[in-house]
Amino acid sequence: MNQLVNGIVNDQLNNQLKYIDIGVNLTNKRFDNDREIIIEEAEKNGVVKQIVTGTNLAESKKALELTKDFPHKLYSTAGCHPHDAEDFQLSDIEELYRLVKEANVVAVGECGLDFNRNFSPKQDQLRVFEQQLELAVECQKPVFLHERDAFEEQYKLLKQYASKLNGGVVHCFTGEVEHMQAYLDLGLTIGITGWICDERRGMDLYNSVHLIPNDRLLLETDAPYLMPRDLPKELRAKPKSSRNLPQYLPHIAETIARARNQSIGELAKNCYVNTERLFGLD
Repeated sequence: MNQLVNGIVNDQLNNQLKYIDIGVNLTNKRFDNDREIIIEEAEKNGVVKQIVTGTNLAESKKALELTKDFPHKLYSTAGCHPHDAEDFQLSDIEELYRLVKEANVVAVGECGLDFNRNFSPKQDQLRVFEQQLELAVECQKPVFLHERDAFEEQYKLLKQYASKLNGGVVHCFTGEVEHMQAYLDLGLTIGITGWICDERRGMDLYNSVHLIPNDRLLLETDAPYLMPRDLPKELRAKPKSSRNLPQYLPHIAETIARARNQSIGELAKNCYVNTERLFGLD
């Protein structure tokens, strides 16, 4: 009887929780046929706001336009991903500036360094990243950061600008504990995705996520990428798909709460408040 009562209470609690997904690639073509449905399903599952990631000028414009169709539900970032740095011209920074000044654009990025694949030369990545840090300082909007195998260089640049930045988030953090602490010491927040749900490669993150202070943790799916590996079959959208969805964010949150030995209610509330504060959401 007690198990039944506890189950009912937990279901009621989960239905009342609110989440914000800070990193959704809703402009991705994999959402072209059902984008509105995806947004509605996320809201039914408590994901009441989403921040659409801009990865280059074209995608940032699409992301901004999408927010206008879903006011107070969708927001966006505007920036140049390190993969696209080679094509980012000096004149493009003026256009990016105009985008960042838009009210619905709540962060500069996705920006940073990626020396894992080096789709753009390192010198171009460093140039474009610093341009965006300067833009974030001028506009006083937080930075939405990407980093792969480039911690030393990224940290060095961030340290130069940290005191002038209006905050930021290390998006989809999967790195070492020492790197996490270094980013926290710069005043940044940490974004955690379904990577933590992968028993093959996410265990280090699972075992260290408790080190993130309550007021410095944010939640994200990075949909349609990084489907949580342990997502129960009954939660998966049909027909069966490897496409990650923002409606899976509560599952990621539950995994993080377990790893932190924290109630899901406390975690959800903290992350919601953290997100509104960092991005200045209404």
